[in-house]
Amino acid sequence: MDILRQRILEEGRCLDGGILKVDSFVNHQLDPQLVMQIGEEFERRFAHLNINKIITVEASGIAPALMTGYRMKLPVVFAKKKQPSTMVAGFYQTEVTSFTKHRSYPMIISKEYLKSEENILFIDDFLAHGNAARGIIDICRQAGATIAGMGFMVEKSFQQGGYWLRQRGYLVESLAIIDSLEGNRITLR
Repeated sequence: MDILRQRILEEGRCLDGGILKVDSFVNHQLDPQLVMQIGEEFERRFAHLNINKIITVEASGIAPALMTGYRMKLPVVFAKKKQPSTMVAGFYQTEVTSFTKHRSYPMIISKEYLKSEENILFIDDFLAHGNAARGIIDICRQAGATIAGMGFMVEKSFQQGGYWLRQRGYLVESLAIIDSLEGNRITLR
């Protein structure tokens, strides 16, 4: 996706430890037109699948997942990182480690919103080591739901999450793939 790649090169900043900062248009401040184009691109790439629900993780995955859900006319569920007092009917839970926050947190989805007969599309902002994706895989396994595909705005190929997912047979579509951030230089595939 050329517009996303261009924005990454123009506005992205490398931080120590293999972190790419793109919060001027995605992770903190949002560019609604760009996020809508991202939703359109995910719709184009996944429209052929029999998907009936989109799942993401709060908070940065919500915008691209919502725009994808809007385009595909599908509900969007986001995994919460803390159990709210309103979640009383039971839930699926797993533990994941955040690459950028350097800590573990729970990932929770209510049993009301994830059923065994559902075919899931997982949408997220970044794919690095694949920890969030592994958490969603675990939650879907608990529910008996099927993951039909996974879409990421940005994949950092050098951190091997995409390799791990593809080796296990998951359909992974990444809109921009970064091969390196060495020397504080962004190298796109």
